[in-house]
Amino acid sequence: MGVEILCCPEGVLGGLADYTSSPADIAIDVEGGQLQALLKPLASDKVATILGFTELARSGHLYNSAAVFHNGSVAGTYRKLYPAINKSVYEAGDKMPVFTIADLTFGIIICNDSNYCEPARIMAAQGAAALFVPTNNGLSPTKAEQKLVIESRNCDIARAMENSVSVIRADVAGRFGNLMSYGSSGIVDRDGMVLQSARQLEPDLVIADIETRPRAHRRGWDASKNRFVSDEYVRLLTGTHRDKEGIATTSV
Repeated sequence: MGVEILCCPEGVLGGLADYTSSPADIAIDVEGGQLQALLKPLASDKVATILGFTELARSGHLYNSAAVFHNGSVAGTYRKLYPAINKSVYEAGDKMPVFTIADLTFGIIICNDSNYCEPARIMAAQGAAALFVPTNNGLSPTKAEQKLVIESRNCDIARAMENSVSVIRADVAGRFGNLMSYGSSGIVDRDGMVLQSARQLEPDLVIADIETRPRAHRRGWDASKNRFVSDEYVRLLTGTHRDKEGIATTSV
């Protein structure tokens, strides 16, 4: 079908550790070669695959991770920066790498990470032309609302337009045990146009061609043209804006 990079959902290997009574049973050791051996059947010289899994680090910590499997080898991994629930067995990741397959440089942001603008901007600044978003919106039927699909797509559009990158989200879909998900898989181009959306409540595969070369000038990245804007933003990030006199507001 011409696919060169296949993105799978968050936790597609073994599920999410927060939902099991024995997280260690589904954890995979990357540094010891366990992940490499497990992925061997997926080896391909045509298709690179992004897969979510629970990583067991040498420190003993667990991470919600995604691996890039290319030409029969694990080309790299990404650890989720913002574990989604308040009390998670996962540690937060601390690195925001980019990967290059053929002529595409891309980043990975796992599920809840996509709600934050900073990781996407940092990866785009490193040359990423696309962001892949392994996602797992499997929730109890009382929480698995259809509006999650709209919220996820709006988030993808926002990250795409802020950074001039394509955004590819892969979500679980359907019902499994006491969990369900409508499925928010879709592809958004770097101008915020939705190219493909998956069918809801059932497995689906969405495919689209995307631009692989980063824009020379990304939209909205030239705030420094007005130093008052950039200086105020620095104050916001450092918290020093609180020392200034408050700006008057008008009720509307």
